[in-house]
Amino acid sequence: MLDIVIKNGRIVDGSGMPGFVGDIAIKAGRIVQIGRVDAAAERVIDAEGKIVSPGFIDPHTHFDAQLLWDGYAKPSIEHGVTTIVPGNCSLSLAPLRAEHRMKLVGMFNQIEEMPIIAFEKGVVWNWETFDEFLQRIQSDLSINVAPLVGHSALRLWVMGAAADQRAATAAECEQMQDLLRSCLEAGAVGMSTSFVDFDEKMQPVPCRYASTEELDALCATLGEFGRIVQIVHEFYDTDLTIARIDQLAELSLKHGIPTTLSPLFVNAGDFDGVDRIMARIDHQFERGARVWLQVQTRPVDISFCLEVPSLLFIRLPSWYGIIRFGSREDVIAALSDADTRAQLIAEAASMASVWARLRLRQVSTEANQALVGKTLEEIAELRGSTPIDVMIDLSLEEDLQAHFLAADMGHNDVAKVGELLAHPHVHIGASDGGAHILSFSTFGDTGHLFRQFVRDSGALTLEQAVKKITQDTALIWGIPERGLLQTGYVADITIFDAGTIDRGPEYFKQDVPGDGYRYVRDAVGIDTVIIGGAVSYQQDSGYTPAKEGAVLPGPVQAL
Repeated sequence: MLDIVIKNGRIVDGSGMPGFVGDIAIKAGRIVQIGRVDAAAERVIDAEGKIVSPGFIDPHTHFDAQLLWDGYAKPSIEHGVTTIVPGNCSLSLAPLRAEHRMKLVGMFNQIEEMPIIAFEKGVVWNWETFDEFLQRIQSDLSINVAPLVGHSALRLWVMGAAADQRAATAAECEQMQDLLRSCLEAGAVGMSTSFVDFDEKMQPVPCRYASTEELDALCATLGEFGRIVQIVHEFYDTDLTIARIDQLAELSLKHGIPTTLSPLFVNAGDFDGVDRIMARIDHQFERGARVWLQVQTRPVDISFCLEVPSLLFIRLPSWYGIIRFGSREDVIAALSDADTRAQLIAEAASMASVWARLRLRQVSTEANQALVGKTLEEIAELRGSTPIDVMIDLSLEEDLQAHFLAADMGHNDVAKVGELLAHPHVHIGASDGGAHILSFSTFGDTGHLFRQFVRDSGALTLEQAVKKITQDTALIWGIPERGLLQTGYVADITIFDAGTIDRGPEYFKQDVPGDGYRYVRDAVGIDTVIIGGAVSYQQDSGYTPAKEGAVLPGPVQAL
């Protein structure tokens, strides 16, 4: 008897070919038949009127810590995602010596805006090596994980305190190569590095001290396995981005590896820069290099309160320094002091248009409830004040618990973003799933793809969109036996309603260790998600106890 039969769905198999109506049979975790299935099954799922596709793959996440207390990586699965790639941007939680734990936690807090208390309350530190970390998460895994090893973590392990002070010696480079090799053998899908990020002391992260020779040596080791390197490039500068594209192309050609850089944003008035970047990407593909550019589907929205550091203030050193390094009392004192306040307001003048458009999102006092939803410009008119003064005043009135929303700050030109997403050399990703939990929801990018760019604008067909986030991603990242509905492949399957799939509204939810909050979105139109041949989520009943997630690609040896 079969385990599961999915009946009468429109099968969009991930290949890009037109969808067709049929059945899918599942046995022992794998697809065993596609077409007309008459055999009996323990479970039959009626998918009439719905799309049956491969499970979606999210290639840019930071679920490294969350996986230690939540093997579902909620709410990713309910958005149709069956495989995630953590360890991006040079940061992974392994390999990690005990004495370096808080250093890495500080970097996750600074770069990915993940609360330190979540690590303190949610993480039991019982590993050091990459293999031990994978064994730790595998014990309670519902979602598939294709983990990257972080370049900064490699440097910390080998160089200790010198990792963020200097370039590595030749001997240290060899040690990093050996360490990377052991991580790849254990199951790492590749390595990540960064050219832009800062650590908890606002100094460059360890990988930024690497020489070109060091990066070349590590890519040579990746080449032994045919594995990918991911980088965070200088996305704010077109010329530097083009230089990184050229650098990745040479590494790709020399070592025979795929490469990917993220993110690329479409900003108003800079279409020429985007076009120049894409022209260079096309040129390097013509040469035979593999340089995949990651583009996210959603516009840039940032929420914040003045109690927690926000990347929105990264260009304002006085603001960022006070909020990042000061206590709650320090922040309140600074905002209340007339001279300091005047200095902060003067510094913030360069972003006047941003403050005016901010909306008051959430307050705790009854007195200010009527202002929720209004822009700071509107509130300023009511109070006879200015937007920046209103932001400070509301923050003080609400004991720093006034939450503000900077909506549609960029990447919101639907036509241009759609053109990028449809480009054959663009890789849909950069979701940042699991990170920036108090700034914006990193969930629902897949639903937004189908609603905004398939159903509304028509930038991609349904088949093209499915292929982009299934087979394309699996092939780019070397994720085996996934991304395609094909006999013999692992049964990672998402069933959804093409007419309604979307992301729900963003809201505040208290489900982070240490009684913490984060912004999340519910899925719309996702009916059923199957991982490893077991139903993991259904719209009507929620999550199941299934633990069929796997570490991908799994242990491998050098070619």
